Amino acid sequence: MKMDKINYIGTRDKNIKATASEAILKGICSDGGLFIPEKFPKPDKSLEELSKLGYCDLAYEILKLYLTDFTEDELRFCINNAYDEKFDTPEIAPVAEKGGVSILELFHGRTIAFKDMALSILPYLMKTAAKKNGMDKEIVILTATSGDTGKAALEGFADVEGIKIIVFFPEDGVSPVQKLQMTTQEGKNTCVVGIKGNFDDAQTAVKTIFTDNGLCCELEKKGFVFSSANSINIGRLVPQIVYYFQAYLRMADHGVITIGDEINVVVPTGNFGNILAGYFANKMGLPVKTFICASNENNVLFDFFSTGTYNKNRPFNVTNSPSMDILVSSNLERLLAVAAGQEKCRSLMESLNKTGEYSLDLSDTNIKGEWATQAETNAAIKEMFEKCGYVLDTHTAVAYSAYKKYLAETGDRTKTVIVATASPYKFTKDVLSAIDGKYASMDFFPLMDELEKISGVEIPSPIKGIENREIRHKTVIEKDGIKAFVKDYLTK
Repeated sequence: MKMDKINYIGTRDKNIKATASEAILKGICSDGGLFIPEKFPKPDKSLEELSKLGYCDLAYEILKLYLTDFTEDELRFCINNAYDEKFDTPEIAPVAEKGGVSILELFHGRTIAFKDMALSILPYLMKTAAKKNGMDKEIVILTATSGDTGKAALEGFADVEGIKIIVFFPEDGVSPVQKLQMTTQEGKNTCVVGIKGNFDDAQTAVKTIFTDNGLCCELEKKGFVFSSANSINIGRLVPQIVYYFQAYLRMADHGVITIGDEINVVVPTGNFGNILAGYFANKMGLPVKTFICASNENNVLFDFFSTGTYNKNRPFNVTNSPSMDILVSSNLERLLAVAAGQEKCRSLMESLNKTGEYSLDLSDTNIKGEWATQAETNAAIKEMFEKCGYVLDTHTAVAYSAYKKYLAETGDRTKTVIVATASPYKFTKDVLSAIDGKYASMDFFPLMDELEKISGVEIPSPIKGIENREIRHKTVIEKDGIKAFVKDYLTK
């Protein structure tokens, strides 16, 4: 069957067009918008046929529909090099049946968080795209992180020829493990910078750099071109679609559902990229009844899906689920463009930039918002552990708590998968303190041994002994110094 060619268009201007490889290299549109596929393709294999495939072959069947200017050999090379022994299970993304729900475990990669699912393949996609487009300049990956993207991007791009990577993270807004994962990163092409601010500050500054034509032109003359490893890059988002098919097919394997049944999906999210990938899978025909968008106390997304008004003008809360401590959900822009069109999306983004808010009724979508307080998150960890001995990380616990609220409010007994976004070992102290208050006064790293004991899950090798590794990146800057830092770093 001949594949339809898929191009990419801007969220704010449908006349901005790019092939898949061009969109991956650019990362963001010239007007600040994001790339979206001009249409949603349908798999040329049935769900029954897809259910017989391992993760790499499943990934090929999905990615070939979106990355249509990549050859089969190029795609398979990227996929097979991404999803290999870097993951600690051949299933790559296994599904566990625990506490009456299915749990899609996306933390079996090198950085023990879901960002590995896309950032293991993005470097290969980007290098292939650069070659395909005759790119002769050094690619500079600029990344803002709320904790997990940074390490996963660093791990993927470390020592990749022709690429530099600069990661900005909130100095006081990540867990001890997340911080050490980044500051101990090896690789001569890596640069990690703490900022005195939050994730939104870093993300806004990075997006501004991409649309700073003067700076881009100046650095291009010096041989550099910017791209992104954040989920604003379509090359990050598209690979995430695969694991929603994986979740559905494994639930069928386990006899939880019969192929053709609808499921519900609960996703803990701050930047909206993870849940958006599931929405795209649904647009391709994956049978999903309802997406439950789970927020922590930074519940701007809950308010949006409940009231139709998105308002970032509110206190920023630092929680024990730091990867969701976000008030500006960049990927929501893609949903706005798909649902309301480019002209409306452009207007809404202008309103957000000017006033910090906008309104749009999306009640006709199958996305519903729920949220959990930190106390409810801790209670969810304790409940799941006491019920079946399974330990949730703080972000996945937000999703579990949100699911319980949704169930109580709706009585909807549709079989449900919760997307587990990180290993509990990334948040050891918070997790154990939720299970038993006696752990709250103990030091973070010795508690890893205790978590290993009570969970029966070994400390993941990528973080075993991480507290003893050499700190290689010590720079901390003011939040308004990001642009100047980038320029100085590349021209020194």
